[in-house]
Amino acid sequence: MLILMMLTALRRRFVWILLAMPLLLGGPVAVAHEGHDHGTATSPLAISLLYDAKGVLWRASVKDGHVLVDSSRDNGRQFDTPRVVNPEPQKIGVDGDAKPKLALGHQGNLYVTWTQALPKPYTGYIWFSRSTDGGQHFAPPVIVHRDRAEITHRFDALAVARIPGQAQDRLYIAWVDKRDLLAAQAAGKSYAGAAIYYAVSDDGGASFAPEQKLADSSCECCRIALVAPDDGSGDAVALWRHVFEGGVRDHAIARFNTAPVAPEAIKRASFGRWQIDACPHHGPALAQGGNWGWHMAWFDGGTQNREKLPGLFYARMDGDAWVSSPARRIGDGRKQAGHPALLSRGEQVWLAWREMEADGSRIYLMRSQDGGRSWGEKEPMFSTGGSADYPMLLLRGDQVMLAWNTAADGLLLKEIAP
Repeated sequence: MLILMMLTALRRRFVWILLAMPLLLGGPVAVAHEGHDHGTATSPLAISLLYDAKGVLWRASVKDGHVLVDSSRDNGRQFDTPRVVNPEPQKIGVDGDAKPKLALGHQGNLYVTWTQALPKPYTGYIWFSRSTDGGQHFAPPVIVHRDRAEITHRFDALAVARIPGQAQDRLYIAWVDKRDLLAAQAAGKSYAGAAIYYAVSDDGGASFAPEQKLADSSCECCRIALVAPDDGSGDAVALWRHVFEGGVRDHAIARFNTAPVAPEAIKRASFGRWQIDACPHHGPALAQGGNWGWHMAWFDGGTQNREKLPGLFYARMDGDAWVSSPARRIGDGRKQAGHPALLSRGEQVWLAWREMEADGSRIYLMRSQDGGRSWGEKEPMFSTGGSADYPMLLLRGDQVMLAWNTAADGLLLKEIAP
């Protein structure tokens, strides 16, 4: 048994070294179960942004162990005094695909989630707070899951649903959870990856029902794309990197609500067949596509595609038959095209992503006018030297905005559609 454990440890170390080599050579990167800080230890660059109904820009950020929420009435040129969401400082996840999340309720409430990193490596708690007075004050934060073991509860995702006739928002909070992995190990059974769990509030965040499991065998460190359809169903749809049979890390998608999730509700969404025993820290993007289904974008390692080249891909997912269109390559895989953002409005779709350059990084944009069936040429939008967050696409009333938070150039904002 000791020899087997030593061989397993050596194998994982060897995998980590192989995955780290492309970083030294300027190629695509996958990391073994941990990510990269997006800024300094006191003020990381990983932020969340949204516009409210009055066009005010709201920002959630982290500084000195506190989640801060502030707002700007001049489109990000100046922000007001930040509100401290967690009075007690914490070590907060802001590496790789982790960042605080910010969402707007249908009556103007603001909702915030974040991951507290615990002392044991790769462990955490998912915290939540809300403001019911237009962002002036935030309620004492709470942990959304009943399980309080010092294990992985990380990479939170937040979505707000509205149910006709129901006054309060329905909130979904999902995260990556390792309770089932540890239980399997204790029983001497095999278990691939982690799991996706979620908690639901039907009273606008005043309380949360006990968490439920969405799926076994998720990737351990990739963000979850979580969207609440605007069809009045009160459902949520999640897209995540999944560990399929044979260690293949493609993507799965599921539509769910407060009822227990049946195994057949989980559908395969991508077919890159990337076999890798490590976590890419490269979560997908998801946007609703009218009443027919979903727009999806994701990173794939490229071991099985025609070009044998890593990169970014896009596809449409039928929301009834749960069949995806052939994947389309987006951007330049040789420049690590990835970390996508998606936004759709009717038949118009916008897809933004990051590519690495010799002197920094650049954000590109593509547009579709026919629901993602065809796309225009890629357009360079921003560039910067030094570290930066990932791109964000936002709605400001009828305007579509592209945002990017950078170390050298600050917060960059551009209107890309009236």
